[in-house]
Amino acid sequence: MTEGVGGISGIARALAVLSAFHSRDRELSAAELARRVGFPRSTVYRLVGELSELGALEQTPDGHYRLGTKVLELGHQAQYQRGLRELASPFLADLAMTTRQTTHLAVLDHHDVVFLDRIRPTTVPQRWTRPGGRLPASVTGAGKAILAFSPPELVEAIFAKGLPVLTPHTITDEERLRHELARARQTGIAFSRQEHAVGTSCCGAPIFGDKRRVLGAVSVSGPTSTIRLDLIAVAVQSAAAGISRLYSQGIAAENRRAAASNTPAQQTTA
Repeated sequence: MTEGVGGISGIARALAVLSAFHSRDRELSAAELARRVGFPRSTVYRLVGELSELGALEQTPDGHYRLGTKVLELGHQAQYQRGLRELASPFLADLAMTTRQTTHLAVLDHHDVVFLDRIRPTTVPQRWTRPGGRLPASVTGAGKAILAFSPPELVEAIFAKGLPVLTPHTITDEERLRHELARARQTGIAFSRQEHAVGTSCCGAPIFGDKRRVLGAVSVSGPTSTIRLDLIAVAVQSAAAGISRLYSQGIAAENRRAAASNTPAQQTTA
């Protein structure tokens, strides 16, 4: 969707259609959508067709449209990532201050890790990561920490795709990587030694939610020549455990509030 209406890009037009829905009217006809966004009906009919195919819209039995499961999924993911970042921020700051190295918060996106946050002490040189950046999960400490506790089918899909090579030190042997993931499951810590960038090493620990579901990972990276991964590992694990605990407490509190709101008020008699 690249051509425009009045200079508006296809992406902007699709977003305008999705934004036309409100909480008070969750189902709209294509004609009403066209009226609200001010585009020609032919354009809106084509847009709703494409958005429906992508799962962003759903057509109701009476021919109207409502937001689809893909939009709900993306909204939930954005809320989850924002909440996780807010919880993790003070832990990352403390970890950066303690280790005097760069700290990261990462989550898995398909076969990559995406860095939601990074805290770099002013004394540490600018390096390879940035918030919003991504790397193959198999080459980073954070990625390995997540993969170690991920469903087996996800890990097998990564092996089936083939292990990427970023440096001469990147692990490309499947059995060796399997051994590292098994070791990470036992110890709760994963390492990467110059696998994603020459001269940089890191260690990562998993963050868990309810029922020990892995949510992401905390990691610390620094110059291979000076960083003591064996000493830093304990601090990384402690930070990950603290974030996991706060996240689980938040979920438990939400469940209690939901249960309370669904409990009928007790009636009293005079």
